[in-house]
Amino acid sequence: MAVSPDRTVSSDRVDASNATGDAVRGAEPAAVGAWLADVLGDPAWAEGCTLRPIGAGRSNLTYRVDSPAGAVVLRRPPVGEVAATAHDMGRERRVISALGGTGVPVPRVLAASDGGPPVDAPCFVMELVEGVVPVGDLPPGWATTAQERRRASAALVEVLATLHSVNPAGVGLGDFGRPEGYLGRQVRRWVTQWEQARDGVPTDARTVAELTALAEALTGSLPTTQRYTIVHGDYRIDNCLFDAADPGRIRAVLDWELSTLGDPLADLGLLLVYWHEAVEHPVWQAAGHLPTPTRLPGFHTRADVARAYAAASGLDLEPLPWYMAFGAFKLGVVLAGILARVRAGMVPASMATGLEGSLAPLVALGHHVRTEGLD
Repeated sequence: MAVSPDRTVSSDRVDASNATGDAVRGAEPAAVGAWLADVLGDPAWAEGCTLRPIGAGRSNLTYRVDSPAGAVVLRRPPVGEVAATAHDMGRERRVISALGGTGVPVPRVLAASDGGPPVDAPCFVMELVEGVVPVGDLPPGWATTAQERRRASAALVEVLATLHSVNPAGVGLGDFGRPEGYLGRQVRRWVTQWEQARDGVPTDARTVAELTALAEALTGSLPTTQRYTIVHGDYRIDNCLFDAADPGRIRAVLDWELSTLGDPLADLGLLLVYWHEAVEHPVWQAAGHLPTPTRLPGFHTRADVARAYAAASGLDLEPLPWYMAFGAFKLGVVLAGILARVRAGMVPASMATGLEGSLAPLVALGHHVRTEGLD
């Protein structure tokens, strides 16, 4: 099955807009090559080493590293935000390493630095995994039938349920977070993030009031967590790398910087907020600012995803509307934070592409799903 080269990626998605300009900052090929030659014990890494930025560039930065010795993937914090994100890099590396022996597909970590060489910031290198990351339109020749898209949907749910079935202590992650009180801390965390971003995001008083009301409603109706597990924190279709020949197989789950121990339904709720359908309520339509292929025929509906997850996990989904509302709230604040950093000149303007006007619809969606659920 043919897959177009620009949509076949290694351990992250390709974004051609990041090939030049600000997004190439943060890693020098000569320094990376010399460091890899040292830590991996092969001088060929220092011979003609090249770097290519890959990924949307809205979180930790990712580069494909090529040399005569082979190819790997380098992850580092955003430039200019090292102090705030250094801990996340360590967490991401730790969780990927811990999950390597489980049924959760993750890239293998090859080397790491806590700072200094090669990028003057914490970083790690992982194996290159070939595959397809579905972003917006699907690549020609991949998942062309409704049956293949159903299998891709099923694989997403299966891998998420598998992650949530892993015993944290059994893989050395028993102290990876503070699970008790997770939901309350999460709401407070994202309220704080909003307070830090709001002055840099043009919005109207009504949206601010509605966001505040949503946060208060979430705080006042925290559900009881049924089970504490490892949570990904940003699980969605374009954070998974699928097999190029088999849409029903996920080869790697990516972007673990928000992972911790917490309530697994938070992952499901956010996944459903990202998930859009071909025909849906106008409130859902208005909140679809991020590209997704799930509107195409054959992909599960949100109700299908929820049913499949409930069957695989054994969890009661009666409180799911709360988790979806929290997912909409969190995503709205995340996108507002990106817009604020762009307007402050902290990150490239390309990071705001498609995000203008996203906050109010996501806040409205949060209120909608609290009462209407999946509809």
